[in-house]
Amino acid sequence: MRSVVISGSSTGIGASTAKVLIGRGFRVYGGVRRKADGERLRRELGERFEPLHFDVTDRPAVDAAAALVGQRLDGQTLCGLVNNAGIAVLGPLLHLAPDDFRRQLEVNLVGQLQVTQAFAPMLGAGNAFAGAPGRIVMMSSVAGRNASPFMGPYNTSKFGLEGFSECLRRELMLFGIDVIVIAPGAVATPIWDKADAFDPDRLAHTPYAGALRIARRAIDDGRRGLPAERIGNVVHTALTASRPKIRYVVTPTRLVQWLTDTLPKRVVDRIVAKRLGWQ
Repeated sequence: MRSVVISGSSTGIGASTAKVLIGRGFRVYGGVRRKADGERLRRELGERFEPLHFDVTDRPAVDAAAALVGQRLDGQTLCGLVNNAGIAVLGPLLHLAPDDFRRQLEVNLVGQLQVTQAFAPMLGAGNAFAGAPGRIVMMSSVAGRNASPFMGPYNTSKFGLEGFSECLRRELMLFGIDVIVIAPGAVATPIWDKADAFDPDRLAHTPYAGALRIARRAIDDGRRGLPAERIGNVVHTALTASRPKIRYVVTPTRLVQWLTDTLPKRVVDRIVAKRLGWQ
């Protein structure tokens, strides 16, 4: 049976991807931080789901999870690693606590490095496991190519993840391990409920106060985003296609995304400024 590890599988894209892959015959080892989430997913997804209890920033816990999976594989390679875990820190950069910025990078970048290093031998980076090399799927975002005001920490982490993934893909050619990036746009997941915790009123004393209230309305648009299962289907394609793309963009606003990607940056700057009431 083909086996896959998914970090950040408690809810949203991670949980939906686990459900899609299990439905298509995979065994999934899902990273969760809380034991209760692992038990819930085991009940919902059945015996082909096994929870792994780790936070991506906790290297000893990541290594312990990798050791457990290594035992379960019985010498055979892992089919895939889906680096999905991540958080979104919001706020204007001039008023951002440096510790919050560090936490964003620690989870979304350093955490991905730690998980990748721990599971790479099982994907075929070495001689300890027999079988076809596995693949790594990196969960980036359309925000990894285009930045938005007040999403600076998240944008920085995703821009970094894109560079990390490209370098990793080229380095792992030595072992035949492919690295595929998935860049979702708005997806209807609990991340939008977590975004409610960001209160623009606490920055009411700054020049950004009005624009922050406008930007908060994007949360409602996010709740009307793509179903998370759609991303799970693309992960399945990335893991199984004979010639997968290097990067898959999955967004409900394809025309808007195309315009943002192709218009001159100065033009996009003016559009953003007008939307926020700065022009």
